[in-house]
Amino acid sequence: MKRLLSLFTLLLCFIFVKADEGMWMLNKLKQINEADMQTKGLKLSAEEIYDINKSSMKDAIVHFGGFCTGEIVSADGLILTNHHCGLDAVQSMSTPDDDIMTKGFWATSRDKERKCDGLFVKFLVRIDDVTEKVKSQLSDTLSEASIQQKLPGIFAKITGEANQEGKYTSDVRAFFGGNEFYLMVYEIYRDVRLVGNPPFAMGNFGGDTDNWMWPRHTCDFSMFRVYMTADGKPSKEYSKDNVPYKSKYFLPVNIKGVNDGDYTMTLGYPGRTDRYATSYSVEYGLDITSPAIVKLREKRLEIWNDAMKNSNEVRIKYQAKKNQISNYWKYFIGQMKQLKRMEVPQQKRQLEAQFQQWANADANRKTEYRNVLTDLKNTYSNYRKYGLVRQYLQECASAPEIFAYAGSYGQFGDMLKKEDAKPEDVKAKAAELKEGIEDFWKEYDAPTDQRITGAMLKLFYDDIPKEQHAPIFAEIMSKYKGDFDAYAADIFKKSMFASKEKLAAFLDKPSSKKLEKDLAYKTITSIINHYTTNYRPAVRGFEQAIAANNRKFIRGLRLMNPDVKYSPDANSTMRLSYGTVKLTTLPMLLSITGLPHTTALWKKWTTATLNLKYQHYRRNFSAKRFWALWQRRSIKHLLPFYK
Repeated sequence: MKRLLSLFTLLLCFIFVKADEGMWMLNKLKQINEADMQTKGLKLSAEEIYDINKSSMKDAIVHFGGFCTGEIVSADGLILTNHHCGLDAVQSMSTPDDDIMTKGFWATSRDKERKCDGLFVKFLVRIDDVTEKVKSQLSDTLSEASIQQKLPGIFAKITGEANQEGKYTSDVRAFFGGNEFYLMVYEIYRDVRLVGNPPFAMGNFGGDTDNWMWPRHTCDFSMFRVYMTADGKPSKEYSKDNVPYKSKYFLPVNIKGVNDGDYTMTLGYPGRTDRYATSYSVEYGLDITSPAIVKLREKRLEIWNDAMKNSNEVRIKYQAKKNQISNYWKYFIGQMKQLKRMEVPQQKRQLEAQFQQWANADANRKTEYRNVLTDLKNTYSNYRKYGLVRQYLQECASAPEIFAYAGSYGQFGDMLKKEDAKPEDVKAKAAELKEGIEDFWKEYDAPTDQRITGAMLKLFYDDIPKEQHAPIFAEIMSKYKGDFDAYAADIFKKSMFASKEKLAAFLDKPSSKKLEKDLAYKTITSIINHYTTNYRPAVRGFEQAIAANNRKFIRGLRLMNPDVKYSPDANSTMRLSYGTVKLTTLPMLLSITGLPHTTALWKKWTTATLNLKYQHYRRNFSAKRFWALWQRRSIKHLLPFYK
């Protein structure tokens, strides 16, 4: 549940949450958390939060599109989610003539709610512990490679039984590094419609990178509605005959605010965390992964921002893409600073010293755990040799959309090379690929991508050791004298992937020879094949060794501290976190941090900030509209109308 606070309230008061650290599993709340939660002020039972036989709070939480959390806030399926979560759907509906992303959108009646192609929501039905089911099919003598090979088949059998011939959709996830396994069963609804979103200048105020900065002054919400069939079943597709979803449980919106010490909790689908990482993993991230991500995304954002500034059409096409990468670009910058400031590697090493001492203190433990940390240290040392090329392959080689698009034709290329390929299979695959042309080009700008292509290839060449370069780079240096912009220009001049018409013509008469000669396809294939042939086997071996030893380390850690309540890392499954509210004013905050906080400075800061926000709103809206928005700054004015 999100609540919009007035600008003045946000300026005067910061809300902190003192959390009982952890992302807790709902099926374990009764056993692990209920007593503590109620001591902190929870007035519900664990069953009222998660119950598989009766409606409970879990039934008001949806996995929105598979990438965000949404909340049901009315009896008729109204969904509240973050502004950036709905942005891709809103962007896909926007055109220069009807730019609802910029100006905002509100359906004045249900028949004006807009269809969202491809958007779906999932409701959690139940969580089953399938640890024994999985482990019973894995012998203790299996190598990590064999385990990873067998798991997909084991998972498929379990989910196949749980899905009940299409009634549900489900997946099995590993927890605690693969020491436990749980089955998540869902109902999926594929008719989701846009109800409303604020103007972009309000919903994205400060930029999406401010998602990691507090306090925030933004209308960070968008509204959708989920629909079901007339007979009450999950909607498999959009239909004008579908009706609003009858909510099993919905969240009332609290407009009264909070008090110091109030119990609070979050319930949703956090992405990924790595709280059990060793010092070797943290240092690898600080030295290799995070700097590479920040550098490469910063360059991409620079080019996108310039193109979007000069073209309204490009801005509409790329806004959601920009938000997606800028969010975590900022995250990695902040994460690096905090990991260093809080001396996390040193803290990890202290824990590892305790672990080693515990392992060595018992003969049985010594046999099982004494080499875990040494093996991890040695593996990460070797892994580093390929870390940069691996990260650049993910972030740099795939950043040019023309490469990603051309690379997606790899399987089709393999099919075309087979002498025994059936013509009807080739024709069917070509028709499938042809259907995707318009979807790709709807949110694609070739001139912008050409700039990205030249810049990313140059960064790859400059930053990756020469001995790890794919053969295509020698050709660029020889034929184009190292002018990567000139090479990119040639790609976009000659490649069929830079032209809808050329690509459609190819798919009408596909040939392996023509595909392999295409400059975009040739470039990305050279880079991927070089990595796959020369480095992927070693990298995969290191990753398997890391996974095996991490699993042992986490298992040993829990044995070493049997009285500690451990929660598993986030993995895009529903979790609950809880704590209490702590209210403090800005002067109090400044006092805590040691920053200047005299009354004169406080007044000056407040006045300057209010004036800044006022000027922003005045620049983006008419005076009449500005004051209307200012006066109706609470979401309470919107919800009654849309129920």
